[in-house]
Amino acid sequence: MNKRSFADYHVSEEIKRALAVLKYETPTEVQSKVIPLVMENQDLVVKAQTGSGKTASFGIPVSDMIDWEEKKPQVLILTPTRELAVQVRDDITNIGRFKRIKAVAIYGKEPFTKQKDELKQKTHVVVGTPGRVMDHIERETLVLDQIKYLIIDEADEMLNRGFIDEVETIIKEVPSTRVTMVFSATMPNDIESLCHKYMKDPIHIEIESTGVTADTIEHFLIEVREEEKVSLLKDITVVENPDSCLIFCRTKEHVDTVYSELDKIGYTCERLHGGLEQEDRFAVMEGFKSGNFRYLVATDVAARGIDIDNVNLVINYDVPMEKESYVHRTGRTGRAGNKGKAITFSTPFEGKFIKAIEKYIGFEIPTIEAPSHQKVAAGKAAFEEKLSSRRVIRNNKTARINQDIMKLHFNGGKKKKIRAIDFVGTIAKISGVNADDIGIITIQDHMSYVDILNGKGSLVLQAMENATIKGKKLKVSKAIK
Repeated sequence: MNKRSFADYHVSEEIKRALAVLKYETPTEVQSKVIPLVMENQDLVVKAQTGSGKTASFGIPVSDMIDWEEKKPQVLILTPTRELAVQVRDDITNIGRFKRIKAVAIYGKEPFTKQKDELKQKTHVVVGTPGRVMDHIERETLVLDQIKYLIIDEADEMLNRGFIDEVETIIKEVPSTRVTMVFSATMPNDIESLCHKYMKDPIHIEIESTGVTADTIEHFLIEVREEEKVSLLKDITVVENPDSCLIFCRTKEHVDTVYSELDKIGYTCERLHGGLEQEDRFAVMEGFKSGNFRYLVATDVAARGIDIDNVNLVINYDVPMEKESYVHRTGRTGRAGNKGKAITFSTPFEGKFIKAIEKYIGFEIPTIEAPSHQKVAAGKAAFEEKLSSRRVIRNNKTARINQDIMKLHFNGGKKKKIRAIDFVGTIAKISGVNADDIGIITIQDHMSYVDILNGKGSLVLQAMENATIKGKKLKVSKAIK
């Protein structure tokens, strides 16, 4: 049964309110099939392509069914990459914002102790890469005895990255009473057998109405010699004049070259590849989402970690070696029902890769001519005008749900015997404020953070400057982050 609106689902008012702010109006096919079954606690195997809305398909029902009072994690989500772990954590946080759902991302290349401290707090959802999740299980910093939902996201990529043994070990560690869900773009035999071995009569859902790639994307191919690629790239960006554009290269050396060429002539651009520090990668990703620059040059590291609804052009500067990568790259555009365009540059020696991609996606990619000098000249003025203006973000979900939220910092925490209930008791007494205006509360040893919702932040900040919490006067300020 295809639901026409999220209002039709029997989820709590807090979740409905978040969905309205996030502009989730009409469920995608995967959402309309998955949400009702998750709410019935069914084990599921879901084959769905990237960009189909699968995170919300499990995020909405699971956030709704979480018991807020329970301090130990109730949901464990495994992802193949750090970028995806952060993306999923942000999505769950947004969906569960008004229910005060606390989601934590754990992954390698970030201090273990920082994550350990986070996991000591009340945590409802843990999203992590298999290696780091194993570390926390082994060191007993991640407690699994209350896990009710285990979700394995992008299972085929887990297999490609050699994580499947770790995934199996983790499955054995979680309570056998849990509900298990597996999401994957493709369903290799190893994933199938894993499902049969550890799942209880799973329901199989296959979303294939749009083929391998979304039908909102136009695909084109331009044949070009290697040495003419940079010049072609400049012409294409002028003629297409995109609001935002992702340019994919095969190697980090190519990324650096293309980035330098564009930067040199005044494009607002950044680069992203595995050679950058993790912190820098997240900063670039965040900057692109926020509209700080229009062009992002990247290796495949970004193909699965960027969830922005308004990338309108993807350029494959290099043909991807793996046919699956083509789908993941081009799937960054044409999301959430928007139209998108994917243009691939193909050199004379790359025909066999193109053939393999075409066989995989089920259609021939139409070849077009490089834009003529006249066309480039005609587009120059509009292009330069857009280049000098800031990119307008129309659909940054996180920014939208956070616009009425202020995070307050207090200089006291566990060492002063302060608990979340003490903050709620004090803040809810402020005139014009009630418990519904208080969001996620994080209490550390020497400091605490409290999210104030509904635009009431300034009011609470002012009132708390003269108030005491549990008889103690704490310094309060607007948190930097």
